[in-house]
Amino acid sequence: MPKKVCRIKSAYLTFLLCLLFMPKIQANTQAHCDSLIVSGINYMWKKDHVKSLELLTQAKNLADKNRWYKQLFLATNNIGANYYTMLDYGEALNHYLESYTIAVKHLEPKYEMVVLNNIAILYSKEKNYEKANEYFKKAYDIAQENNDKLKVGLYAMNLGNVANETNNLKEARAYFNEALPLLESQPQLHILARIAIAENENLQGNSTQARTVAEELYKTTKDLEYNDIGISLLMIISKSYLNENNLDLASHYANKIFERKPNLETKINIFRLLSDINFKKEKYGLALNYRDSIIKTEGELNEIKNGKVFENSRVKFEIENYKKKIAENESKIADERKLFYSIIAVIFIIVAFIVWALRNLSIKYKQRKLIAERNEQIVLLELEKEKSDNLLLEKMFKEKETSALLEQERLKNEIELKNRKLSAKALYLSGRNELIEETLQSLSKLPEISKDPALVNHIKTLKEHLKTDDEWDSFITHFEEINQTFLNNLKEKHPKLNSNDIRFITYIYMNLSTKEISSMLNITADACRKRKERIAARMELPHDIHLYDYLSTL
Repeated sequence: MPKKVCRIKSAYLTFLLCLLFMPKIQANTQAHCDSLIVSGINYMWKKDHVKSLELLTQAKNLADKNRWYKQLFLATNNIGANYYTMLDYGEALNHYLESYTIAVKHLEPKYEMVVLNNIAILYSKEKNYEKANEYFKKAYDIAQENNDKLKVGLYAMNLGNVANETNNLKEARAYFNEALPLLESQPQLHILARIAIAENENLQGNSTQARTVAEELYKTTKDLEYNDIGISLLMIISKSYLNENNLDLASHYANKIFERKPNLETKINIFRLLSDINFKKEKYGLALNYRDSIIKTEGELNEIKNGKVFENSRVKFEIENYKKKIAENESKIADERKLFYSIIAVIFIIVAFIVWALRNLSIKYKQRKLIAERNEQIVLLELEKEKSDNLLLEKMFKEKETSALLEQERLKNEIELKNRKLSAKALYLSGRNELIEETLQSLSKLPEISKDPALVNHIKTLKEHLKTDDEWDSFITHFEEINQTFLNNLKEKHPKLNSNDIRFITYIYMNLSTKEISSMLNITADACRKRKERIAARMELPHDIHLYDYLSTL
């Protein structure tokens, strides 16, 4: 009789345990994991990346726990796709590489080539065409080994696009010719392949053939919005006219692209095309305006990318918060389960209650210890984060300081360059005047000239003209524009200096030699040195300080 009672109690306990774990078993099915992945992908297309990553992360954890490699691959790959859409290419690449490892170790080749294609697209987006070509080629080889005609055509087209970008035009054309018949069952992909061929024709200089294909597709394609087909065709037509020097039609079709509301990256390409067209038209002002538009649009694109980086950080924070909530819920469920165990133990056996109580106390002690350790880890992480933030701020400050020093050096070099030009001009004027004056003196000594009063008067007029200060006024005007701070400081610190003194000082400031200055002022070198000493005395400079060294500090 006691054995029968024990068996009944055991059966009852088993039934209660089944009721407790039934929801968990249902929640851990592959069908539930698949539904999480499908929902996550749908939210990704709706651009609700927080919800998408939340569901895909949940599916990934569930698949990883149960070793469902297909679901683990899909969840990880689509987490990477979310980050790709959010322009966080580094995080996207990490998840693509993780899903690639899963595919290679546990799944069929078709999964491997899918993620290889994704990685290649990512490298192509970053203009790392060597890596893009490598991964597209791997995907292409796997597709050929598995006789997947559609994928062979798709990856051949991608390889052709990379070859176009790297100007390997014959190789690109071979890939496009291979892809074209394989993509006939997919009209939109087939159109993309024909567009790629037209672009290839343009790059080879066959403008008429490229434009013929593009115009035909533009007229016959129903969905020009798909993958920006309409924009690509108009761009090819415009470039073909530019290659043929038909600049008006090239400009017309380039401007027509704006009607299709292109994104910022496409706008940059359009502005670049319009700048090239107007440069050929010799409308340089308009060409420069389009160049300015490129800079402005790139600034807008960078602002959007910066916003995306912030949004990515926010999403990551919310995902971490979601993981924390999952952990808390699991902890709560565990506590409830323990409570249920305690109730069952109390019902069936008193002794088990005592054992459970001791065990529960031990578990709580471990939990408190674990919580204390985690709190300590959190504090350490916060300190590490604060340290990283300080290092980042210090780095930013140093970069700004370096930038300011570089700008200061650039301005200094620019002023020195302009001063050298002024010096060259001044020396040229001085040499010219000296040459003219010597020529006039030689002419004046000729007997034939002295007998002609008219020529004597002309020579006298030329000598008076050489003594005018018009050239000096022009020179000092240019000098003041370049060295305004220097002149202001000089006049402020030494108000006793007259205009002739300042003129002499400007030549010294430009590091002209005594011989050069004496030539320009039409005085002897000895008079020039004495004048320099008088000016230094008037400025009350100590004897051990050279005038040029002092002027360089102003």
